[in-house]
Order: sequence, then structure tokens, then C-alpha cells
Amino acid sequence: MALDLTGDIVDLTRALCDIPSVSGDERAIADAVETALRGVPHLRVLRDGDAVVARTELGRRERVVVAGHLDTVPIADNLPTRLVGSGDDAELWGRGTVDMKGGVAVQLACAATVAEPTRDVTWVFYDNEEVEGSRNGLGRLVREHPEWLTADVAVLCEPTSAAIEGGCNGTLRAEVRVPGRAAHSARAWRGVNAIHGAAPVLATLAAYRPREAVVDGLRYREGMNAVGIRGGIAGNVVPDECVVTVNHRFAPDRTPEQAVAHVRELFDGHEVTVVDLAPGARPGLDHPAAAGFADAVRRLTGRPPAAKEGWTDVARFSELGVPAVNFGPGDPALAHADDERCPVGDLRTCVDALRTWLCS
Repeated sequence: MALDLTGDIVDLTRALCDIPSVSGDERAIADAVETALRGVPHLRVLRDGDAVVARTELGRRERVVVAGHLDTVPIADNLPTRLVGSGDDAELWGRGTVDMKGGVAVQLACAATVAEPTRDVTWVFYDNEEVEGSRNGLGRLVREHPEWLTADVAVLCEPTSAAIEGGCNGTLRAEVRVPGRAAHSARAWRGVNAIHGAAPVLATLAAYRPREAVVDGLRYREGMNAVGIRGGIAGNVVPDECVVTVNHRFAPDRTPEQAVAHVRELFDGHEVTVVDLAPGARPGLDHPAAAGFADAVRRLTGRPPAAKEGWTDVARFSELGVPAVNFGPGDPALAHADDERCPVGDLRTCVDALRTWLCS
């Protein structure tokens, strides 16, 4: 399918969404994006696997990366897309409209039409964001082509309802193990029930009061929650082990090591195994270019920056020393939902804001 990068942003978003690209199956959309970008004379186009990178090379004093992922979660009978309503009040329904082909459409439209930006731009379109981090295409570029991502500031076009969301919380998953002793349930007194023994762990979580942290002027809310529990091998056996999986979302003023120490202290006396850990990212709005972008968005929308509560790939840029913000169309609460839908007004606002900033 040929993509028209200079036409209506709604039509471009629909065309992108109607190319199925569930994680691991991004080849068709990556091919379409690469072909369209190679037709733009002011861009140099590179490719690694199913990640496509396009760069201006104008010798500007600053460079910005604008990034977004091409994959979606599985389709749930919500393609092809459909447009409901009219004008800027209309909504585009379908898988990927929010997370995040609306943002990818904004990137492509600006990449094609902003030929003389005041700062050089690297446009990044990558694969496998919606699956385990080891497969993440942006992570692969960080490992194998870090020079492609060199920049002074980055914008990740994840959905934010067309407002700036700075940085992101870190995330940690840990397994808290409670031991027991197996026995026939008819002679339960001979065993120790590990599931019963997990009650103090659950009570600790129920009583936990997460802190709020103000980081560079933005307020982040932390969280500590049980997200899974397993134990028992049969309906007539007292379980000899219970494992509670805990997810801790921690503000970007904590290091991953501090977050791990906090979880271990909270469950002192239990075996705690960290199974997943990703750092947060500070807002980055103290960088002049990022602050300038936030000002441009505020002037256009009247909305000040807020904290990104979830984890996003801005953290990968932060680890590279590149301050990064989130900015894209669509309500993040509708990401992955069967009724996923993006306001047309958000698409137009994001294009206008990004173009204004890149040309100012």
C-alpha cells in the first residue's frame, strides 16, 4: 500500500492502521514507511530489520529525535478503521489509532513537509514495542546503532491526549515466595499451608501507602500492587509454596537499585526475586529545546506539562543522556482497548504543534 504523506492526516492514520502490524509482524508496514520516506528528497533513510530511520542533515546546531513504534497489540475485530462523526469532533476507531499509529502518522506528515527545520531531526519508526523488552526495536538500535540516535532532546509520540507528559515512572516486578510444607489435605495438621502464610504479604500490600514525588516540577504517583498469585498442585494437597508477584511503579527520582532495596525492605524476611526492572526517566523539561517545545504546546492547547505515570521508551533515551518527553494524539487510557479510538482534533493539534516547534 502506498502512503500519501502530504495528504489529510486522518487518511494517513487510517492507511497506517489498516495495515495489520501485530508485534513480530511489522514487515509490511515498515516496507510502506520506508518506501514513502525514500520519496522525500530532504531525508536520508536507514533501516535495521523492521526499524526505519530518516534524518535531515542540514548542519543545524541542535538535533532532535522524534520516535514512535509501528506495532500494535493483537487485533480484536476492530479493523478496518471507521470514522465516527464529522470535523475535528470526529473520532477514528480501530486498533492502533491511539497506540500508536496516530502518533506515527503525525511523525510521517511532519517528516515529509518540514524540509527546513531550525534544528536537524531524526525520525525513528521501530518494531516490537508491545512485547518483552529484549525484542524492542528501539533497544536494538541503542545497542547496534547508537550513532543513529544521537540528539540533544527526544520526543516520543506515545498517546498523551495532545499534551506534554514528561519523563516516566520506573517499573519493577518481583516474586515474593512464601514456603510451606506439603501434606494431604485430610491431614492438614501435618503440613504448613503456604497460601495461608501469604496473608501477611497481602496485608502489607493492602496497607501500603504509595508516595508522591515532585520531580523537576511534575508530580509522579508511585504504586505497589499484587498483580499475580500462584500456589498449590492439587485439590487435596496442602500447598508447600505460594508466590505473590508484586509490581512497583517508582518515581524517576529513585534509581532502580533504590527501588529494589525498598521492595526488599518492605518484604523483609521473605525470599524476593526481581524478575523485571526498568528505570524511570526524569522530565527533561530543564533542557532549553524541550522547554521550548512545552511552551509551543501550551500556547496552542492551553495545557501545561504533566507527569507520565506509566513506563515508556523515553527511559531508553534518558539512559543515553538524551532528555525526552511524551507527546502524541489519543487518550492513553484507551490504548489496547477493544473500543480504541482517537479524536481527529488530537491528530491535527499534534501536527500543528510539532511543525510549529520544528520551524521556530
